[in-house]
Amino acid sequence: MEWLEKFNKVFESKIRLGLMSVLVVNDSLSFNELKELLQLTDGNLASHLKALEETKYIEFQKQFLGRKPLTTYKATEAGQKAFTDHLQVLENMIRENL
Repeated sequence: MEWLEKFNKVFESKIRLGLMSVLVVNDSLSFNELKELLQLTDGNLASHLKALEETKYIEFQKQFLGRKPLTTYKATEAGQKAFTDHLQVLENMIRENL
């Protein structure tokens, strides 16, 4: 099956798939917004964000809002392309198996 070769292993995790889904449609989201949207623990979210950072699919910005630290995340161009390509592979797979 040719589509299996094009399947992006980074998105095998439903959490990473969810992260990219919300980051592709939003300019950026904070750590707490992502945590709430996806209903994850701090540690679980942090480990999946790190995996996506290492692939350069997302980037983060640290700043302060008043005296409180604020970390926001956004999808990179490479991440958006990889995610779109992955969705196309899934769509092709579904079409072939209908």
